[in-house]
Amino acid sequence: MAFPSRLLNDNETVSVDLHPHWWFLAAPAIAIVAAIVAGVVTLVATEVDSTWRSVAGWATIVAIVASACWLLSRYGRWLTTHFVITNRRVIFRTGLLTKRGIEIPIDRVNTVYFHQSIWERVLGVGDLLIESGGETGQQRFTDIRQPDRVQRVLHAEMEARELRGRGPEGVVDVAGQLEKLGVEPVEVTLNRGELKGGCPHTHLQRDGEFRPRRRPRE
Repeated sequence: MAFPSRLLNDNETVSVDLHPHWWFLAAPAIAIVAAIVAGVVTLVATEVDSTWRSVAGWATIVAIVASACWLLSRYGRWLTTHFVITNRRVIFRTGLLTKRGIEIPIDRVNTVYFHQSIWERVLGVGDLLIESGGETGQQRFTDIRQPDRVQRVLHAEMEARELRGRGPEGVVDVAGQLEKLGVEPVEVTLNRGELKGGCPHTHLQRDGEFRPRRRPRE
């Protein structure tokens, strides 16, 4: 199940859309396999129509049903959990009946860490820690598939976002920066008289730049 496109903004593209690693389902799967093995052992080790077989049999059935419910619940969480990186933000959403989520703008991300133990490196799973300039500060995301690759993708989006804030040849887009800060640019209009007479404190050079007017020596 892909991340719903209706939750994306205009001109927003998805670079990464991940469900948790399959290791997220390992615990309930192991539990249901263990319950089935216990049931087989009970049938082999106990006598027919004995009290122990009856008690152990019912206990095994309860364990299998509980493990299956746990597995289905965990699968539902796996299916509805998304870790998404777009060209504008990092999105995490999870929840089957009740939902929760967090969004981090790309331009607020400061540092990205990942952690993998030896066993996690073998499985290709790990944790991702994102430090941002928002109120949350740090966010840890667990059961991320190939966190080192995800880190590289996020760094690439950060660099691309920074370059989009610059004009040609690396010139800073001032209007774009002012828009981010919520400041409206001010348009200044000079009439002919002001251009002819000049500003009392500055004058326009041939290169198009205003420089302070030098006061004449007394």
